[in-house]
Amino acid sequence: MRAELSKGQTGWSLGRLFKGNIRQYGMFIALLLIMLLFQILTDGILLKPINITNLILQNSYILILAIGMLLVIITGHIDLSVGSVAAFVGAMSAIMIVEWQMHFVPAMLLSLLMGALIGAWQGFWVAYVRIPSFIVTLAGMLLFRGLTLIVLEGQSISGYPRAFQKMSAGFIPDIPGDYGFHMVTLLAGVAVSLILIFFEWKGRMTQQRYGFDVLPLPLFIGKLAILLVIINLFTYVLASYAGIPNILVMLFLLIVIYTFFMRKTIMGRHIYALGGNEKAAALSGVKTKKMTFWVFVNMGVLAALAGLVFAARLGAATPKAGVNFELDAIAACFIGGASATGGVGTVIGAIVGGLVMGVMNNGMSLVGLGIDWQQGIKGLVLLLAVAFDLYNKNKTA
Repeated sequence: MRAELSKGQTGWSLGRLFKGNIRQYGMFIALLLIMLLFQILTDGILLKPINITNLILQNSYILILAIGMLLVIITGHIDLSVGSVAAFVGAMSAIMIVEWQMHFVPAMLLSLLMGALIGAWQGFWVAYVRIPSFIVTLAGMLLFRGLTLIVLEGQSISGYPRAFQKMSAGFIPDIPGDYGFHMVTLLAGVAVSLILIFFEWKGRMTQQRYGFDVLPLPLFIGKLAILLVIINLFTYVLASYAGIPNILVMLFLLIVIYTFFMRKTIMGRHIYALGGNEKAAALSGVKTKKMTFWVFVNMGVLAALAGLVFAARLGAATPKAGVNFELDAIAACFIGGASATGGVGTVIGAIVGGLVMGVMNNGMSLVGLGIDWQQGIKGLVLLLAVAFDLYNKNKTA
Protein backbone atom coordinates (compact mmCIF):
# COMPACT_ATOMS: atom_id res chain seq x y z
CA MET A 1 0.00 0.00 0.00
CA ARG A 2 2.82 2.40 0.95
CA ALA A 3 4.67 1.60 -2.30
CA GLU A 4 1.53 2.33 -4.35
CA LEU A 5 1.02 5.61 -2.51
CA SER A 6 4.62 6.62 -3.04
CA LYS A 7 4.36 5.82 -6.73
CA GLY A 8 1.15 7.83 -7.04
CA GLN A 9 2.69 10.79 -5.23
CA THR A 10 5.74 10.63 -7.48
CA GLY A 11 3.62 10.61 -10.64
CA TRP A 12 1.48 13.45 -9.34
CA SER A 13 4.54 15.51 -8.38
CA LEU A 14 6.21 14.89 -11.75
CA GLY A 15 3.09 15.95 -13.62
CA ARG A 16 2.63 19.01 -11.46
CA LEU A 17 6.32 19.90 -11.83
CA PHE A 18 6.08 19.81 -15.62
CA LYS A 19 2.72 21.63 -15.81
CA GLY A 20 3.89 24.35 -13.42
CA ASN A 21 7.01 25.01 -15.47
CA ILE A 22 5.82 23.98 -18.94
CA ARG A 23 7.28 27.05 -20.67
CA GLN A 24 10.82 26.56 -19.40
CA TYR A 25 10.87 22.76 -19.47
CA GLY A 26 9.32 22.79 -22.93
CA MET A 27 12.09 25.07 -24.20
CA PHE A 28 14.81 22.98 -22.55
CA ILE A 29 13.43 19.89 -24.26
CA ALA A 30 13.09 21.78 -27.55
CA LEU A 31 16.71 22.95 -27.30
CA LEU A 32 17.95 19.41 -26.69
CA LEU A 33 15.88 18.03 -29.59
CA ILE A 34 17.09 20.77 -31.95
CA MET A 35 20.70 20.10 -30.97
CA LEU A 36 20.20 16.36 -31.49
CA LEU A 37 18.59 16.97 -34.90
CA PHE A 38 21.40 19.17 -36.18
CA GLN A 39 24.03 16.91 -34.62
CA ILE A 40 22.68 14.14 -36.87
CA LEU A 41 22.18 16.36 -39.94
CA THR A 42 25.71 17.81 -39.69
CA ASP A 43 27.36 14.43 -39.11
CA GLY A 44 28.53 15.38 -35.63
CA ILE A 45 29.95 18.82 -36.44
CA LEU A 46 27.47 20.79 -34.28
CA LEU A 47 28.73 19.51 -30.92
CA LYS A 48 32.43 19.56 -31.71
CA PRO A 49 34.36 21.61 -29.11
CA ILE A 50 35.41 24.29 -31.62
CA ASN A 51 31.82 24.76 -32.82
CA ILE A 52 30.41 24.92 -29.29
CA THR A 53 32.95 27.65 -28.50
CA ASN A 54 32.01 29.51 -31.68
CA LEU A 55 28.33 29.27 -30.72
CA ILE A 56 29.06 31.03 -27.43
CA LEU A 57 31.14 33.75 -29.09
CA GLN A 58 28.67 34.31 -31.92
CA ASN A 59 25.60 34.62 -29.71
CA SER A 60 27.05 36.39 -26.66
CA TYR A 61 25.78 39.87 -27.58
CA ILE A 62 22.29 38.56 -28.41
CA LEU A 63 22.11 36.83 -25.01
CA ILE A 64 23.16 40.06 -23.28
CA LEU A 65 20.42 41.94 -25.13
CA ALA A 66 17.90 39.19 -24.33
CA ILE A 67 18.44 39.67 -20.58
CA GLY A 68 17.63 43.38 -20.81
CA MET A 69 14.80 42.83 -23.29
CA LEU A 70 13.20 40.32 -20.92
CA LEU A 71 12.71 43.00 -18.27
CA VAL A 72 11.24 45.35 -20.86
CA ILE A 73 8.81 42.67 -22.11
CA ILE A 74 7.81 41.66 -18.58
CA THR A 75 6.73 45.25 -17.92
CA GLY A 76 4.52 45.05 -21.02
CA HIS A 77 6.73 47.13 -23.32
CA ILE A 78 9.07 46.53 -26.25
CA ASP A 79 12.37 48.06 -27.37
CA LEU A 80 13.09 48.16 -31.11
CA SER A 81 16.14 50.40 -30.78
CA VAL A 82 18.65 48.08 -29.09
CA GLY A 83 20.43 47.11 -32.32
CA SER A 84 20.89 50.73 -33.34
CA VAL A 85 21.98 51.73 -29.82
CA ALA A 86 24.54 48.91 -29.82
CA ALA A 87 25.86 50.10 -33.19
CA PHE A 88 26.03 53.75 -32.07
CA VAL A 89 27.82 52.96 -28.80
CA GLY A 90 30.22 50.67 -30.66
CA ALA A 91 30.96 53.49 -33.10
CA MET A 92 31.58 55.96 -30.27
CA SER A 93 33.86 53.49 -28.51
CA ALA A 94 35.93 53.18 -31.71
CA ILE A 95 36.23 56.95 -31.95
CA MET A 96 37.35 57.22 -28.31
CA ILE A 97 39.73 54.23 -28.31
CA VAL A 98 41.14 54.28 -31.86
CA GLU A 99 40.97 57.92 -32.97
CA TRP A 100 41.30 59.73 -29.64
CA GLN A 101 43.75 57.12 -28.25
CA MET A 102 41.82 56.86 -24.97
CA HIS A 103 42.53 53.85 -22.75
CA PHE A 104 39.85 51.23 -23.32
CA VAL A 105 38.76 50.99 -19.64
CA PRO A 106 37.52 54.60 -19.23
CA ALA A 107 36.22 54.45 -22.81
CA MET A 108 34.11 51.41 -21.90
CA LEU A 109 32.79 53.13 -18.78
CA LEU A 110 31.85 56.20 -20.82
CA SER A 111 30.19 53.94 -23.39
CA LEU A 112 28.08 52.27 -20.69
CA LEU A 113 27.16 55.70 -19.32
CA MET A 114 26.15 56.74 -22.83
CA GLY A 115 23.90 53.68 -23.02
CA ALA A 116 22.32 54.59 -19.68
CA LEU A 117 21.59 58.13 -20.89
CA ILE A 118 20.02 56.80 -24.08
CA GLY A 119 17.89 54.44 -22.00
CA ALA A 120 16.90 57.33 -19.72
CA TRP A 121 15.93 59.43 -22.77
CA GLN A 122 13.64 56.72 -24.10
CA GLY A 123 12.38 55.73 -20.67
CA PHE A 124 11.31 59.32 -20.00
CA TRP A 125 9.07 59.41 -23.07
CA VAL A 126 7.57 56.01 -22.30
CA ALA A 127 7.13 56.32 -18.52
CA TYR A 128 6.29 59.98 -17.99
CA VAL A 129 4.97 61.29 -21.31
CA ARG A 130 3.12 57.98 -21.87
CA ILE A 131 4.04 57.59 -25.52
CA PRO A 132 3.81 53.89 -26.45
CA SER A 133 7.19 52.16 -26.27
CA PHE A 134 6.77 50.83 -29.80
CA ILE A 135 6.71 54.39 -31.18
CA VAL A 136 9.48 55.74 -28.92
CA THR A 137 11.89 52.92 -29.64
CA LEU A 138 11.03 52.85 -33.35
CA ALA A 139 12.04 56.51 -33.42
CA GLY A 140 15.15 55.59 -31.43
CA MET A 141 16.01 52.86 -33.91
CA LEU A 142 15.94 55.35 -36.79
CA LEU A 143 17.67 58.12 -34.80
CA PHE A 144 20.63 56.10 -33.53
CA ARG A 145 21.09 54.26 -36.81
CA GLY A 146 21.37 57.66 -38.47
CA LEU A 147 23.79 58.92 -35.82
CA THR A 148 25.93 55.81 -36.32
CA LEU A 149 26.23 56.58 -40.04
CA ILE A 150 27.05 60.21 -39.25
CA VAL A 151 29.80 59.57 -36.69
CA LEU A 152 31.40 56.82 -38.79
CA GLU A 153 30.92 58.79 -42.03
CA GLY A 154 29.82 55.58 -43.70
CA GLN A 155 33.13 53.82 -43.05
CA SER A 156 34.42 51.21 -40.59
CA ILE A 157 36.94 52.06 -37.88
CA SER A 158 39.35 49.31 -36.86
CA GLY A 159 42.48 49.09 -34.73
CA TYR A 160 41.15 48.21 -31.27
CA PRO A 161 43.93 47.17 -28.84
CA ARG A 162 44.34 43.46 -28.30
CA ALA A 163 43.45 43.79 -24.61
CA PHE A 164 40.03 45.20 -25.53
CA GLN A 165 39.37 42.48 -28.09
CA LYS A 166 40.13 39.78 -25.52
CA MET A 167 36.89 40.72 -23.76
CA SER A 168 35.02 38.97 -26.57
CA ALA A 169 37.65 36.72 -28.17
CA GLY A 170 39.94 35.75 -25.26
CA PHE A 171 39.95 32.75 -22.93
CA ILE A 172 40.58 32.19 -19.23
CA PRO A 173 44.30 31.28 -18.68
CA ASP A 174 45.10 27.69 -17.72
CA ILE A 175 47.34 26.20 -15.03
CA PRO A 176 50.89 25.91 -16.44
CA GLY A 177 51.68 22.43 -17.72
CA ASP A 178 50.64 20.01 -20.48
CA TYR A 179 47.54 18.14 -19.31
CA GLY A 180 45.78 17.45 -22.59
CA PHE A 181 42.76 19.40 -21.31
CA HIS A 182 42.16 22.91 -20.01
CA MET A 183 42.34 22.11 -16.30
CA VAL A 184 40.89 25.38 -15.04
CA THR A 185 37.74 24.67 -17.08
CA LEU A 186 37.37 21.17 -15.63
CA LEU A 187 37.89 22.50 -12.10
CA ALA A 188 35.34 25.24 -12.77
CA GLY A 189 32.81 22.58 -13.75
CA VAL A 190 33.39 20.73 -10.47
CA ALA A 191 33.16 23.96 -8.47
CA VAL A 192 29.89 24.98 -10.11
CA SER A 193 28.53 21.47 -9.49
CA LEU A 194 29.34 21.66 -5.76
CA ILE A 195 27.79 25.12 -5.47
CA LEU A 196 24.66 23.89 -7.27
CA ILE A 197 24.34 20.89 -4.94
CA PHE A 198 24.72 23.15 -1.88
CA PHE A 199 22.08 25.69 -2.94
CA GLU A 200 19.62 23.09 -4.23
CA TRP A 201 19.83 21.10 -1.00
CA LYS A 202 19.66 24.23 1.13
CA GLY A 203 16.59 25.39 -0.79
CA ARG A 204 14.93 22.01 -0.31
CA MET A 205 15.59 22.05 3.43
CA THR A 206 14.20 25.59 3.72
CA GLN A 207 11.02 24.64 1.87
CA GLN A 208 10.52 21.60 4.09
CA ARG A 209 11.12 23.68 7.22
CA TYR A 210 8.28 26.03 6.27
CA GLY A 211 5.95 23.24 5.19
CA PHE A 212 6.06 23.83 1.43
CA ASP A 213 5.62 20.98 -1.04
CA VAL A 214 8.90 19.60 -2.37
CA LEU A 215 9.81 17.02 -4.97
CA PRO A 216 10.06 13.43 -3.74
CA LEU A 217 13.69 12.60 -2.99
CA PRO A 218 14.15 10.30 -6.02
CA LEU A 219 12.89 13.01 -8.40
CA PHE A 220 15.01 15.64 -6.68
CA ILE A 221 18.13 13.49 -7.01
CA GLY A 222 17.29 12.70 -10.63
CA LYS A 223 16.80 16.36 -11.52
CA LEU A 224 20.06 17.30 -9.78
CA ALA A 225 21.94 14.46 -11.50
CA ILE A 226 20.79 15.60 -14.94
CA LEU A 227 21.92 19.17 -14.23
CA LEU A 228 25.31 17.98 -12.98
CA VAL A 229 25.83 15.81 -16.06
CA ILE A 230 24.98 18.73 -18.37
CA ILE A 231 27.31 21.14 -16.53
CA ASN A 232 30.29 18.78 -16.47
CA LEU A 233 29.76 17.56 -20.03
CA PHE A 234 29.66 21.18 -21.17
CA THR A 235 32.87 22.09 -19.33
CA TYR A 236 34.51 18.90 -20.64
CA VAL A 237 33.72 19.94 -24.22
CA LEU A 238 35.12 23.44 -23.60
CA ALA A 239 38.22 21.98 -21.92
CA SER A 240 38.84 19.87 -25.02
CA TYR A 241 39.40 23.02 -27.07
CA ALA A 242 40.64 26.29 -25.54
CA GLY A 243 38.78 26.46 -22.25
CA ILE A 244 36.28 28.99 -20.96
CA PRO A 245 35.85 32.12 -23.12
CA ASN A 246 36.07 35.42 -21.23
CA ILE A 247 32.65 36.40 -22.53
CA LEU A 248 31.12 33.25 -20.99
CA VAL A 249 32.27 34.42 -17.55
CA MET A 250 30.58 37.78 -18.17
CA LEU A 251 27.39 36.04 -19.30
CA PHE A 252 27.42 33.76 -16.27
CA LEU A 253 27.73 36.73 -13.91
CA LEU A 254 24.92 38.58 -15.70
CA ILE A 255 22.65 35.53 -15.50
CA VAL A 256 23.33 35.04 -11.77
CA ILE A 257 22.89 38.74 -10.94
CA TYR A 258 19.69 39.23 -12.93
CA THR A 259 18.18 35.93 -11.81
CA PHE A 260 18.78 36.93 -8.18
CA PHE A 261 17.43 40.42 -8.87
CA MET A 262 14.20 39.19 -10.45
CA ARG A 263 13.55 36.40 -7.95
CA LYS A 264 14.79 37.74 -4.63
CA THR A 265 14.50 41.54 -4.62
CA ILE A 266 11.56 43.86 -4.10
CA MET A 267 12.27 45.70 -7.35
CA GLY A 268 12.19 42.41 -9.25
CA ARG A 269 8.78 41.59 -7.77
CA HIS A 270 7.57 45.07 -8.64
CA ILE A 271 8.61 44.58 -12.27
CA TYR A 272 6.50 41.41 -12.46
CA ALA A 273 3.61 43.16 -10.75
CA LEU A 274 3.84 46.09 -13.17
CA GLY A 275 3.63 43.77 -16.16
CA GLY A 276 0.83 41.69 -14.67
CA ASN A 277 -1.52 44.59 -14.01
CA GLU A 278 -0.23 48.17 -14.01
CA LYS A 279 -3.27 49.69 -12.29
CA ALA A 280 -3.33 47.07 -9.54
CA ALA A 281 0.42 47.49 -9.06
CA ALA A 282 0.03 51.27 -8.70
CA LEU A 283 -2.75 50.82 -6.15
CA SER A 284 -0.47 48.41 -4.24
CA GLY A 285 2.19 51.09 -3.88
CA VAL A 286 4.44 50.23 -6.84
CA LYS A 287 5.93 53.35 -8.41
CA THR A 288 5.08 52.23 -11.93
CA LYS A 289 6.50 55.24 -13.80
CA LYS A 290 9.81 55.10 -11.96
CA MET A 291 10.03 51.34 -12.47
CA THR A 292 9.40 51.64 -16.22
CA PHE A 293 11.99 54.41 -16.47
CA TRP A 294 14.72 52.32 -14.79
CA VAL A 295 13.91 49.25 -16.87
CA PHE A 296 14.69 51.28 -20.00
CA VAL A 297 17.85 52.69 -18.41
CA ASN A 298 18.95 49.11 -17.72
CA MET A 299 18.15 48.16 -21.32
CA GLY A 300 20.30 51.03 -22.55
CA VAL A 301 23.27 49.88 -20.45
CA LEU A 302 23.00 46.29 -21.68
CA ALA A 303 22.60 47.46 -25.29
CA ALA A 304 25.81 49.47 -24.86
CA LEU A 305 27.55 46.41 -23.40
CA ALA A 306 26.36 44.29 -26.33
CA GLY A 307 27.70 46.94 -28.72
CA LEU A 308 31.11 46.82 -27.03
CA VAL A 309 31.17 43.01 -27.12
CA PHE A 310 30.25 42.96 -30.81
CA ALA A 311 32.87 45.59 -31.68
CA ALA A 312 35.50 43.66 -29.71
CA ARG A 313 34.64 40.42 -31.50
CA LEU A 314 34.64 42.05 -34.92
CA GLY A 315 37.72 44.15 -34.16
CA ALA A 316 36.02 47.17 -35.72
CA ALA A 317 33.00 49.46 -35.54
CA THR A 318 30.92 49.26 -38.72
CA PRO A 319 27.84 51.13 -39.99
CA LYS A 320 25.99 47.81 -40.41
CA ALA A 321 26.59 46.64 -36.84
CA GLY A 322 23.50 45.72 -34.82
CA VAL A 323 21.19 45.07 -37.77
CA ASN A 324 18.32 42.82 -36.64
CA PHE A 325 19.79 42.44 -33.12
CA GLU A 326 16.51 43.67 -31.67
CA LEU A 327 14.54 41.00 -33.54
CA ASP A 328 16.80 38.20 -32.31
CA ALA A 329 16.63 39.48 -28.71
CA ILE A 330 12.82 39.78 -28.79
CA ALA A 331 12.50 36.34 -30.37
CA ALA A 332 14.79 34.85 -27.70
CA CYS A 333 12.53 36.18 -24.93
CA PHE A 334 9.29 34.94 -26.48
CA ILE A 335 10.71 31.56 -27.42
CA GLY A 336 12.09 31.30 -23.87
CA GLY A 337 8.63 31.65 -22.33
CA ALA A 338 8.05 35.39 -21.86
CA SER A 339 4.43 36.38 -22.31
CA ALA A 340 3.45 38.74 -25.11
CA THR A 341 1.12 40.50 -22.66
CA GLY A 342 3.74 41.03 -19.94
CA GLY A 343 4.15 39.82 -16.37
CA VAL A 344 5.69 36.43 -17.23
CA GLY A 345 9.23 35.36 -18.07
CA THR A 346 12.56 34.33 -16.55
CA VAL A 347 16.19 35.16 -17.26
CA ILE A 348 17.04 31.47 -17.74
CA GLY A 349 14.16 31.15 -20.18
CA ALA A 350 15.44 34.09 -22.24
CA ILE A 351 18.92 32.53 -22.33
CA VAL A 352 17.48 29.19 -23.45
CA GLY A 353 15.45 30.98 -26.11
CA GLY A 354 18.58 32.75 -27.31
CA LEU A 355 20.43 29.43 -27.47
CA VAL A 356 17.57 27.90 -29.47
CA MET A 357 17.91 30.73 -32.01
CA GLY A 358 21.71 30.43 -32.01
CA VAL A 359 21.74 26.66 -32.49
CA MET A 360 19.17 26.95 -35.28
CA ASN A 361 21.23 29.63 -37.06
CA ASN A 362 24.43 27.66 -36.68
CA GLY A 363 22.89 24.32 -37.59
CA MET A 364 21.10 25.63 -40.67
CA SER A 365 24.31 27.29 -41.85
CA LEU A 366 26.25 24.03 -41.39
CA VAL A 367 23.59 22.12 -43.30
CA GLY A 368 23.82 24.66 -46.11
CA LEU A 369 20.39 26.30 -45.94
CA GLY A 370 20.29 29.77 -47.48
CA ILE A 371 19.50 32.92 -45.52
CA ASP A 372 16.02 32.99 -47.08
CA TRP A 373 15.09 29.61 -45.61
CA GLN A 374 16.74 30.49 -42.30
CA GLN A 375 14.66 33.65 -41.88
CA GLY A 376 11.46 31.84 -42.79
CA ILE A 377 12.04 28.99 -40.35
CA LYS A 378 12.98 31.39 -37.53
CA GLY A 379 9.78 33.33 -38.18
CA LEU A 380 7.68 30.17 -37.91
CA VAL A 381 9.40 29.15 -34.67
CA LEU A 382 8.67 32.57 -33.15
CA LEU A 383 5.03 32.40 -34.22
CA LEU A 384 4.63 28.92 -32.75
CA ALA A 385 6.25 30.02 -29.48
CA VAL A 386 3.80 32.90 -29.01
CA ALA A 387 0.86 30.68 -30.04
CA PHE A 388 2.02 28.12 -27.45
CA ASP A 389 2.07 30.85 -24.80
CA LEU A 390 -1.46 31.99 -25.64
CA TYR A 391 -2.71 28.39 -25.70
CA ASN A 392 -1.36 27.75 -22.20
CA LYS A 393 -2.82 31.01 -20.92
CA ASN A 394 -6.28 30.24 -22.30
CA LYS A 395 -6.09 26.68 -20.98
CA THR A 396 -5.32 27.80 -17.42
CA ALA A 397 -7.76 30.72 -17.45
